[in-house]
Amino acid sequence: MTIEHTLQKYAHEEGREAQFLADLIAEIRPPRISQADHATHAVQALCYVLNSDPAKVRVLRDAILRLLARHKPVSLFVDSGIQPSTGFFTELWRRVGHKLLPAAIDSRYLKDLFAKIFPKARDEQWVCAVPTPAWEQLIVALRFHEADPKLLATCKENLLDAVEVLSYRISALGLEPELLRNHPELEDHDSPFIIQNIELRQFLANTAGQDADARQILVMLDQCRKVVSKIRRNSSQTGTSINLTFLLQRISQQIRRLESLLGIVVSLRAGETPGTAYAELFKTMVQGECHKNDVSQHWRENMELLALRVTENASRTGEHYITETRSEYFALMRSAMGAGLIVGVMAMIKIITAGQHHAPLTEAILFSLNYGLGFVLIHILHFTVATKQPAMTAAAIAASIDASDGKSREMDNLVTIIAQTVRSQTIAIIGNVLLAVPTAMLIAGLFYYVGGTHFVSPEKAHHLLEELDPVRSGALFYAGIAGVCLFLSGLIAGYHDNMAIYNKIPQRLRALGWLQKILGEARLDKVTRYVENNLGALAGNFYFGCLLGGMAAVGVLLGLPVDIRHITFSSAFVGFSFVGLEFDVTIKMALYAGLAVLLIGTVNLLVSFGLALYVAMKSRKVSFVQWRRLIVALAKRLYRHPREFFMPPKPESAALEQKPG
Repeated sequence: MTIEHTLQKYAHEEGREAQFLADLIAEIRPPRISQADHATHAVQALCYVLNSDPAKVRVLRDAILRLLARHKPVSLFVDSGIQPSTGFFTELWRRVGHKLLPAAIDSRYLKDLFAKIFPKARDEQWVCAVPTPAWEQLIVALRFHEADPKLLATCKENLLDAVEVLSYRISALGLEPELLRNHPELEDHDSPFIIQNIELRQFLANTAGQDADARQILVMLDQCRKVVSKIRRNSSQTGTSINLTFLLQRISQQIRRLESLLGIVVSLRAGETPGTAYAELFKTMVQGECHKNDVSQHWRENMELLALRVTENASRTGEHYITETRSEYFALMRSAMGAGLIVGVMAMIKIITAGQHHAPLTEAILFSLNYGLGFVLIHILHFTVATKQPAMTAAAIAASIDASDGKSREMDNLVTIIAQTVRSQTIAIIGNVLLAVPTAMLIAGLFYYVGGTHFVSPEKAHHLLEELDPVRSGALFYAGIAGVCLFLSGLIAGYHDNMAIYNKIPQRLRALGWLQKILGEARLDKVTRYVENNLGALAGNFYFGCLLGGMAAVGVLLGLPVDIRHITFSSAFVGFSFVGLEFDVTIKMALYAGLAVLLIGTVNLLVSFGLALYVAMKSRKVSFVQWRRLIVALAKRLYRHPREFFMPPKPESAALEQKPG
C-alpha cells in the first residue's frame, strides 16, 4: 500500500483516525532505522501528494484535528516525556512491569492512541532524523488555517488547558519540602514558581489577546531554571539524593515543555502558524512515548547527578593519593609500607580461618570481618593500600579532562597529573609488597621457631602458589573481580560522603545529648569532624573487605568459579609459601611467582581504574575527543622525561612545574 492509497482508503471512514495515522506512519517508516533518507523522501512525497490534491489535505488534516479535539490530548502534552510524580523507584518498577506486559490502550486518551500510531520503540530515531524543515513543509501543506473553526477552537482550548495544568504542576513542585530544604530562600522571597502561575493566569484571562505578553512568564520560568541549576551546583556542599535528582529532572522537563507550548499559544494568538514549534513538539512527544518504558534511560537520567556527586567526593580523596613532590612521594611509600605490615597479619588470619573449615556462611563472615576491619585499621592509621588508589585517582583525572577542553596548556597539566598518578601507584605497590612479603616470612618463621611446625605445610604452600599461577589457574580473572570490588568500594566511599553531607550526620551527632554527656563537648566535636571527613573512607574500606571476603562464598552458593586475587595479599601468600617450602625454590620458580604477583596487581589496577574513569567521565558528560592528542603528549613526555613516571622531579624543577587543576 502506498501513501496515496492509504489516504484514499480512509477518505470516508470517520472514527478510525488513529488506525489511519498508524497506517500512514507505517508507509513513511524506513525498512531500517539507519535509512533516515527513506523517511525524509516519504515525508516529501506526502507533501507532494497533499499539494496536488486539496481533498486529500482535508482528509489528513481533519483526522489529526479530530484526534486532538476528541481524545483528551492534555495528558499527552503534559505527561509524555516527563517524569511522573510517583518517585524514582515506583517509576522504575512500572517501567519494568510494562516492559514485560504492556498497558492496555484506552482509546479515550490521545496519549494511548499515540502509542498505537508509533508502536515501535525505535520510531523516535527516524522521526528525529528527518530534518525539521521537512516536517515544517508537511505542516504548511496541511493548511490548518482552512480547517473547521469549531475543531480548531476545541484544539486551542485543549492546548490552553495543557499550559494551565503544567503551570500549576510547576508551582506545586516549587513548594516540595525537598526543594525548600535545599533552597530555603524560596520561603523568604517571592517564589518564581508561584509568580509564573500568577502571570500565566493573567495571560490566559486576556482572551482577546490585547496587551497579552508572555515575556514575564518566560522570565519567571528562567528564574525557576536558575533555582534548579543553583541546587545542582550546591549539591557538592549540601549533598544530593535520588529523590532530589528525580524532582529536579521533573521540574526541568516541565519548564521546557511549558515554554514550548507557550510559544505555540503566542504564535497562534498572533495569527501565525508555528511550524518549527509544532515539529519540535511532535519530535519530543514521539521521543517521550517511545522511551516511556525504557528502564536504562530512566536509570541513566536520574543517577547522573548522584554519580557526579559520588565521583566528585571520590576525586577529592583521590587528590591525596597523587604525589607531586619527593617528600610526598616517600611519605606515600612509608604509608604503603605500613599497610603492607598490616596486610601480612590479615593474610595470616585468613589462612588460619580457612584452615578451620567453617561452614561457607560462617567462613564468609569471618573473612569479611578480617578484611573489612583490617582495611579500616589501615585507614585510621593513615596507611595506604595501593589498589585503593585507582578508584579515587580516576575521578580526579576525569575532573582534569573535564576542565581541559582540549586546550594545550590544560593538556600539559593533564599529562602531568597522569604521570604523577602512575608514579604514585607504582611506589604504593612497591611499599605494600616491600613489607607484606617480609612480614609474612617473619610470622611464618616465628611460628616455626616457637611451635616447631610450619605455619604453612609444603602441600599448602604449593597450593597457594598454584592459585597465583596466571596461566594454569583463574588468577587473572579473579584479579579482575577484585578490581571490580575496588571500583565498587570507591563508589561506596563517595556515596557515604554524599550521604553524610546530605543527611547532616555530623550535626545530628552533635545534637545527641546522651553522647555529649559521655564524651564531653570537645571530644564530641572531634568525633563529628572525623565522621564528616572520614565516613566515606571508613565505609568504603569496610565494604571493600566484605566484598573480598564474601566473594568466594558467592561462588560456592551459585556454583560458579568466583574468587578474588589481590596483589598485596598475593605477595604475602608468596612469603608464607616460600617459608613453608624452606626456601627450596628455584630462581625460575621465584621469578614466576614475582611475575604472577605483578600481573595480578596490573589487572587489579587496570580494571578498577578503567571502570572508575568511565563512570567519572559519564557522570560529567565528558566526551573527550582528544584521545589521540593525549596519547601523543604522553608518549612525548615519556620519551623526554621518563623519570617523571617513576620519580618526582627534584625540588628546583618541581617548583617550575604548575600544579594541575
